[in-house]
Amino acid sequence: MDSQKKLQDIKVAVDAVIFGYFDKKDLQVLLIKRNTDPFKGGWAIPGGLVLDDEDLDDAVKRELQEEAGIKPDFLEQLYTFGNVGRDPRNRVVSVTYLGLVNPSYHELFADSDADDAQWFSVNQLPELAFDHHTIIDVALKRLRTKIQYQPVGFNLLDEEFVFSDLENLYKTIVGKEIDRRNFRKKIMSYGLLNETTHFKKEGSGRPGKLFTFNQEKYKALEEEGFYFEIK
Repeated sequence: MDSQKKLQDIKVAVDAVIFGYFDKKDLQVLLIKRNTDPFKGGWAIPGGLVLDDEDLDDAVKRELQEEAGIKPDFLEQLYTFGNVGRDPRNRVVSVTYLGLVNPSYHELFADSDADDAQWFSVNQLPELAFDHHTIIDVALKRLRTKIQYQPVGFNLLDEEFVFSDLENLYKTIVGKEIDRRNFRKKIMSYGLLNETTHFKKEGSGRPGKLFTFNQEKYKALEEEGFYFEIK
């Protein structure tokens, strides 16, 4: 080894792209307003440096709680971003996460190094700090793919929902129209929805029957080799 070579001086951070679903038609992402340099006063996805004695999963949960006051219903590692120069202060490698929450169950509360926390439509994002536009693009592509083979979308709905809410959710996330008849037929064939005795009336039409997602049955089927697929 060349003794003149500089040893690594790399910091590890965690960042999280958290999606929420609003008004049965709009997919939004959680952003925080930074109160420290660089990009002070600018918008960014929640995140920060990992502590020396902290696991990655614990670090991202801490950052989300500190900067926005939320605990995601679904959270998984997304990708690692480590281009030289992505942080103007020093070399930082970011382990990013993809998360989903139902906003009606979470009240945002900004603290720590965040002055504010707000939801923004994925179609109307402000200027963002660092490479966070790129990170959100990667997360959105992952979500649009993932929702077609794993029922993660139920994390964005109320515990009880009418079937049209599920249709609208999938249409919103994949960004295109779906074949409603085939969609319903395929979803119902999996047996993953529980019919309730409750109904919900919206508009001038007939009340719609409410359903719940059977998470236990899905896990049992998954262990048997079941493959959820919606296209």
